[in-house]
Formats: sequence, C-alpha cells, structure tokens
Amino acid sequence: MLQISNLSMEFAGTPLFTGISWHLKKGERVALIGENGAGKSTLMKIIAGLMEPSSGEIRFAKGAKAAYLPQDGVSVSGRTLFQDAHSAFSELLEMEKELHKTAEALELLSPGSGEHEKLLMKYGEIQEIFRHRGGYSMESEIGTVLKGLGFKRSDWLRDTGEFSGGWQMRIALAKLLLKSPDILLLDEPTNHLDIEARNWLEEYLSTYPGSVILVSHDRFFMDSVCSRIAEVWNHTVTDYHCNYSRYLAQREERVAALREAKRIQDEEIQKSEDFIRRFRYQANKASLVQSRIKQLEKIERIVLPPERKRIRFRFPPAPGSGKVIMELKGVTKSYGPLKVLDQVCMTVEKGERLALVGHNGAGKSTLMSVLAGRGFDSGERIVGHNVIPDYFAQNQAEVLDFSKTVYGEIYADAPFDMTPKLRDILGAFLFAGDDAEKPVSVLSGGERNRLALAKMLLKPSNLLLMDEPTNHLDLFSKDVLLDALRSFEGTVIFVSHDRYFVNALATRVVEVENGSLENFYGNYEYYLEKKEGAFSSEHCGNASHAVPLKRTSENFPSPLPGLPGEARRGAIGREEQKRKKKEEEKRERELAGIESEISLTEREIEKLEREMAESGFFEDPVRGREAGEHHLELNRRLEALYAGWERLSGWN
Repeated sequence: MLQISNLSMEFAGTPLFTGISWHLKKGERVALIGENGAGKSTLMKIIAGLMEPSSGEIRFAKGAKAAYLPQDGVSVSGRTLFQDAHSAFSELLEMEKELHKTAEALELLSPGSGEHEKLLMKYGEIQEIFRHRGGYSMESEIGTVLKGLGFKRSDWLRDTGEFSGGWQMRIALAKLLLKSPDILLLDEPTNHLDIEARNWLEEYLSTYPGSVILVSHDRFFMDSVCSRIAEVWNHTVTDYHCNYSRYLAQREERVAALREAKRIQDEEIQKSEDFIRRFRYQANKASLVQSRIKQLEKIERIVLPPERKRIRFRFPPAPGSGKVIMELKGVTKSYGPLKVLDQVCMTVEKGERLALVGHNGAGKSTLMSVLAGRGFDSGERIVGHNVIPDYFAQNQAEVLDFSKTVYGEIYADAPFDMTPKLRDILGAFLFAGDDAEKPVSVLSGGERNRLALAKMLLKPSNLLLMDEPTNHLDLFSKDVLLDALRSFEGTVIFVSHDRYFVNALATRVVEVENGSLENFYGNYEYYLEKKEGAFSSEHCGNASHAVPLKRTSENFPSPLPGLPGEARRGAIGREEQKRKKKEEEKRERELAGIESEISLTEREIEKLEREMAESGFFEDPVRGREAGEHHLELNRRLEALYAGWERLSGWN
C-alpha cells in the first residue's frame, strides 16, 4: 500500500529523519509513537504530500490515495452540517449527476433505436459502479458517522460555522471517514472526542477496510485499534508488531539491549585501539595494525540519544480535613428549559478519587462547577470541615496574566519550597528550555491550558476539582500528572476522556445522565463491566445511587490490567538475561585464554629472535634451519591466535 525508501528530512541543517525505509501493508493499523518534536506529524504530512522531504522516495500502490486529518486548525462555514458531510462523496455526487443527465437524455430518444440502446447500456454501467461504490447508501453512511461522533439529528441543518473549534474538528474527521481513502492519516483524532465518541471511533477503525496511520495520546485507543507500533526515535523508525501495552515492555528490552551492545562495542573498540597503540611501531605487526585500523574505520558506532529526564514530584502536603469532604442534597441546575441536574444527591468522602463520566452535554462540567461553589437553582451544598478546594475549569487558561512569561506566571504563585522544581514541572508540561521564557500572550490555547494546570499542581489544598486536565497533554505528561495524583493525600474529583487515566486513578465512577447520577464503586473497567448489570439502588429525588459493593479482586480489578502477562514476560526476560550473561562470561574466559597464549607466543618469538641475532648462531646449518622452521611455526600460531581473538571480539 505504501513504501518509503531512504527518506531523510532536515530543518536548518539539523536532521529529523535519516535514511528511513518503511512500508505499510493493506489493512494495517499503525500507531506512530515518539516524543514531542521527534517528527511524527512531519512524517504524516510528508506521506500526505503536504511537505517535501530533503531526500528519498514515497511510493503508493497503484490508484491508492491518502488523506490527512491535522491536530487542529480546521474550520468550515457556509453550509449545513449535512451538506458539508455530503460533500465528502464528491466523486459519487458527480456520478449521480451523470446518471440524471443520462436518464434525461434517454427520455428524449425513441425506445428501440440504436442510440437509445447504446445510451441505456452506458446508464447501466454507470449505475452499477455507482451502486458498487455505495452511492445508494450515502445518506445512511452520513447518519451513522455523524451520530457516532456525537452529532444529534437536530444538528444536521445547522450551519457549520455555528460549531465550536472542537466540533469543527469532529466535522473534519467525519468528512475524512466518509471519503474512505486507502490510507487514513489521523493526527491525534481523539483530542476533541468524549469517551462515547472514542469508543465508536475505535470500533469503526478496527473494521476499516483501508490502512490507518495515527498519532494518539490515548493508550486504550491505541491498544484497541493498532496491532503495530512504529516508534519515531533516534532519527529513524523502528517497528514493534504488537499493541501499545506490549510495546512498552519490548521497548525497554530493546533499549537495554542497545545500551549493552554499545557497552560491548566500546570495550572492543578500546581493545583494538590499545592493540594499535601497542604494536604500531613494530614492523612485524604492521599488517595486523593496518587491518585493525581499517576495521575501526568501518565500524558503525552505536549512538544512544539522550533519554528524556524522568520527572517525579509530589503535591504540597494536603491539609487535614474531616471524613466527609462535601455533600449535595437535592441540587437542581437548569439552563432555561433544560434541566441539567435534577435534585441530585452526592456524598464525597476523604481520600476518594472520583471520576465523572457521561456524554458531551450530559452535565459533567455543570456538576463540577457546582462542587466548586458556582451557583445552582435549588438544593444544598455542604462543605466539610477544613476543606480547601482548588478548581481547574475547562477555561482555566483565561485567568492567566498575559503580561508575564511562562516562568514568571508559575513563579508568581509557587510556594518557596517548590521554586527549585519549577523548571522540571514546566518541562513535564512541554515548556522546556527557551519555551519557559515565552510570553503568555503568544501561547496557543492548548499551551495556556497546560500552564494553568502546572500552576494548579503547586497549590496546597485537600480537594482537587479537575475538569479535563489531560487535554493537550502527551503520554509522558499524563504519566507525570497521574503519578502526582496517585500520591496526593487529599481527595480528587475529575473529568477526563482518557480512559487509561480514568482507569488508573479512579476509585469511584459517577455517571451523569438525564439529570441524575449513578455510582460505580471501582475503576473504569469495572464501570464498563457493570454498566449493563443490575444494581440495588437508593434514590434521593430523581437521582439513582448504586449501593457500594465489597471491594474484592473480582469486582474491583487492578487499575493496571495485564500485570500477570507482564510478570511472565519479565521472568522470561530475566532467564534470557541469565543465559546471555553466561554466554558472555564464557566468551570472556576464552578471550582471556587466547590473550594469554598470544602474550606467551610473542615472548617466545622475541626470545628466539634474540638468540638468532647472536653472533655465530647460523654457523651450525642444522641449528639455523630448525630455528627458522620454529620461528615460522610460532608466527603461524600467532596469526591463528589473532584470528581467534578477532572472532571472539566480533571484529572478523
């Protein structure tokens, strides 16, 4: 489907890719993985034909087409949503026009005439192609895709210009899926999708007939969709034929093996260089010395790129509080005629990590704002003893001081003991190096969001209210945040569309739906498992609450699924390491033995040469002949020992 040959890309003389050769088969679904700046988006743009590489070649299968969805920046207006989605079928629409024109022409011709028969045959051929390509199912396909991505039927006649940026990206994604190209290039397609839309997209892409290359920061999404990981690292692309979770383990093994290979290579290079220095000025070793010099010149040195710094930090200690953090009793909140929360009741206890889930517009952010102390229509909000909340809203970036730099903004609110860690924290949220000195005014919306989140992590509180804190964070930054929240001693209530994050952090999931709340005492996997199950419920107004279940290994699965398999792979890896260690020890013993023999043989040759150099040595012809033969034998033995040394050293 796609073949990349010897592709290189440079920016201002700095290499991004060097000599990449890579291929994609029909039907494969590949995730591009790599740190920010590694070149994932650049590679996708090159494949899409939007950028030209410095050198190399890209070949597609005959007739194959690729289509690219960028991370953001797509905006349309002037047509209804349905019309805009319909435009994705441009070729079929042209074919449909041709069918209408042909049908009109047939009406003007006499049935049975030669021209009529000829035109009728043409009409049949076009109609068959139109049918085969899905011309008669365009409307149903549009409905399926728009519904799956979260659009309501009432949205179909709205002008596309009325939709916000996130929904604009959904429109762009819908059109791309409806075009059904041979190769889908998706750059973070889940950024603007809620959990339900992500679940639908997973199923859609898992059965997509073409090939898919995607960049995503959603682990669950990659595990569900992709069976191959292509890591953009060290100026090249390395394949792992597995899902993302298995890739993490395999990558650690590969990097460890690469480090070990470099260590061995460095040792052998050192030995060769020592050999050259030792024998450089001995005429009888000149050929051997030159041989090793040539071998050193041919060696492709293993280069380890710098590893990203592992950043770990903790929240400031959470002030003590009572057992009950907050209670809502019969709370109602409406927007005009729409009742988003209808007499809901909720109790939050100390130490809980509570995830709010539900489709877009269900009321998650409204509930979060009520918990944060924003207004509601009726009911009661009771705050527990000594509760100090900190609220991260979706529009939290709007409260930043645009006159300051990134570092100046975070420094202004940082406690004294956190000051030494500020640059590490900024680096974790993608403000490394000179980016920390950027003015806040020039930051993008996503960058401001990340800065606002970084500021929040510095404040001492015992209740964190976080509305979509994982938006615009890469996998590394999410892990930093996840580790910090896991070690946080206070209470966390959060909304996130990243299912791995929810699964790894949540101890209770609260579903917001139709104005009411339903509790699931477990992580996200437990929520999915029990969503359709029967729950004994108690009611407060119209709010439904599941009775807490006993937390056992059966109903409260580990937030890190797949550990038994990881443990097995770890055990296998350790056995393999033991085997390799034994082989290496054996090789070292053999190498030491050969080096000892070389030293003895060289001393014996030196002794014989001193004797042969003495005056009158060759006066006895028999003695001279025997000495010459022995000297030849010793040199042959030395050559054989050197050959064995080279074989064990890996230089032959």
